[in-house]
Amino acid sequence: MSGRLPSWAQWVHSNEYTLGAEEEIMLLNPHDWSLAQQIDRVLPRLPQELAAHVTRETHTSALELGTGVHGTPAGIADELLRLRRLLDRELSSLGLCAASAGTHPSTVWHETVVSGGPRYEAVYGSMRELARREPTFGLHIHVGVRGPAEGIRLFNRMRVHLPLLLALSVNSPFWQGRDTGLASARTPLFQAFPRVGIPRAFPDYEDWVEAVDLLIRSDAFPEPTFLWWDVRPQPRFGTIEVRVLDAQTTVAETAALTALVQSVARLEVEEGYVPAAAIGAQEALEENRFIAARDGMQARLIDPVGDRRVAAVEVLAELVEACAPHARDLGCDAELALVPALAARTGAERQLALARDEGRLPGLVSGLADRFLATGLEPPLALEAGDLEPYASSSPGSE
Repeated sequence: MSGRLPSWAQWVHSNEYTLGAEEEIMLLNPHDWSLAQQIDRVLPRLPQELAAHVTRETHTSALELGTGVHGTPAGIADELLRLRRLLDRELSSLGLCAASAGTHPSTVWHETVVSGGPRYEAVYGSMRELARREPTFGLHIHVGVRGPAEGIRLFNRMRVHLPLLLALSVNSPFWQGRDTGLASARTPLFQAFPRVGIPRAFPDYEDWVEAVDLLIRSDAFPEPTFLWWDVRPQPRFGTIEVRVLDAQTTVAETAALTALVQSVARLEVEEGYVPAAAIGAQEALEENRFIAARDGMQARLIDPVGDRRVAAVEVLAELVEACAPHARDLGCDAELALVPALAARTGAERQLALARDEGRLPGLVSGLADRFLATGLEPPLALEAGDLEPYASSSPGSE
């Protein structure tokens, strides 16, 4: 691209490796644990301290909680817990409640209502009945980057880590009341939308801007947040946004994933961890994404440069070891230490175990709602409860 960048592509200064998070939350009817199509009733009732952090989503049974900017995952977890508590209080007064997972396990498409407002009218106008697919719920983590050149380099490198991050975050094994056999049914469901998945690598920031601006100038979509890629630059915040993750049931799980994303970002910026050949291995990355969605941490991922398959747990162990010094420098080593426990029993595995109990799927949704305000990470099946120190935030909203 020659000449001045368009206004939307101007990179806003942010402090390096600072964090922000957005989690998509499901609204529930506690009498039968169905999705509550109630966002238009909920939003006007929210106090300002909560309303400033809540936005509507594509479907009326969902909302998004967004944090401010924090230096550490502990700060993210503190604020999310505070926001969840405020939301729980307001929903309770309306006879509703909330839970967090990648999908609601039993809802079906004809129960779905698309939100109103210009953005979601544009979504429906573009996607038609695809917009009425069952709602999905994701976790988005922003990492601050010094400038656009550094941002596009991190974007290119973070693409290689997306399948592993997805495998660790899987939390949606059920769809339309059935065990899908997938650890993240959210991933293929969301694939029905355009402009999703792992994007290609770009040689520089200007090339990315030109590719996106061509679509904007051609009226394919109005502005760049209609790119729903698994990772994307966010010039207006000065961040790289990782979007591949299933929504997590507790803030402890979110804290662990945030620590890994932050540490990987610093590892890549300062060391360049992934080999250059892996960055261009688009087909292998896309296949790994599917394998991760299917198998979670049981996956055997393709080594893009080694012509072999490697257990996801091995890839994760090596990555966490490489990240450890960066986590110490960032002050997130306590949260990074939770990653192996999350890998040992993912959200998808916990959901499957809950659904085997007497309550089946209604009992599962009830269990998800019960964990909405929890501050600890559940121990993996192989551990006794005393073997794992639970994550507990120092105090809600302390940062």
